[in-house]
Amino acid sequence: MMAAALDNGLRGELLLNESMSRHTSWRVGGPAERLYRPADIEDLCAFLQSLPAGEALYWIGLGSNLLVRDGGLRGTAIMTKGVIDHAEQCTAETIRAEAGISCAKLARFCSRAGLTGAEFLAGIPGTFGGALAMNAGAFGGETWSLLIEIETVDRHGELHRHSPEEFKVAYRSVEGPADEWFAAATLRLEVGDVEVNTQRIRELLEQRSGAQPIGLPSCGSVFRNPEGDHAARLIDSAGLKGLSIGAASVSEKHANFIINNGGATAADIESLIELVARRVHAIHGVELEQEVHIIGEPTGGGDEQ
Repeated sequence: MMAAALDNGLRGELLLNESMSRHTSWRVGGPAERLYRPADIEDLCAFLQSLPAGEALYWIGLGSNLLVRDGGLRGTAIMTKGVIDHAEQCTAETIRAEAGISCAKLARFCSRAGLTGAEFLAGIPGTFGGALAMNAGAFGGETWSLLIEIETVDRHGELHRHSPEEFKVAYRSVEGPADEWFAAATLRLEVGDVEVNTQRIRELLEQRSGAQPIGLPSCGSVFRNPEGDHAARLIDSAGLKGLSIGAASVSEKHANFIINNGGATAADIESLIELVARRVHAIHGVELEQEVHIIGEPTGGGDEQ
């Protein structure tokens, strides 16, 4: 890692050859050629305007739901976590939140504002921007059911406002304007009770902790649930809990989680993802679709155990 000097009035932090293992929940990943933490949305726009037209861009939030390969990232990673993370109550029933705020923090913000409907966000281990990008959901709720306005930024640093109707939204899938990324969005909620909301969040987190391997390096759910079924059930019934490659293994607690037991490489994890999908297809005839996003340059490999 090496900090680089900034010019053109930029106010963020630019790091060179930054290991992505510092920024992913799996704790793996090779170096990004450049990683930029913008000071705010205005600074993000200025930074994008300074980039060459063909620069490869990667958007990183909390680094969950993401596998960065061991060869790292050629181009620039933009990290929104903890920097583009402002939330504000706009009207009695609406909240505007920026993409870098964590879903858990946003859920608590809405609860303290006396608004209900966003409690499920507390169970999503990522940023609001990541939730927007994949229509993340938990406990029966989905992100895009709450939205009334979306703000994006394009690679030229121009901001745009959109209505939800301009996007094609499905289960864990969102398609919108090309070369635009989520900067913020406005949610419409219902007036509720702060104490009831807080208790609901507490109950959801207890439910999540009881069912998932919280506290261990993972990405959350690896595969999307097939229609009418659950990926975890298919993996479990195929006898794959505990299956490992290198230091990566299928969780004994929740079969749709892959754990880094310490020292796993991204290649170990990717190989295990592929092996689980092949075994499930061979046994159940079901093609599991990855929920995790895999980016970067590959190197290395691992051995099945």
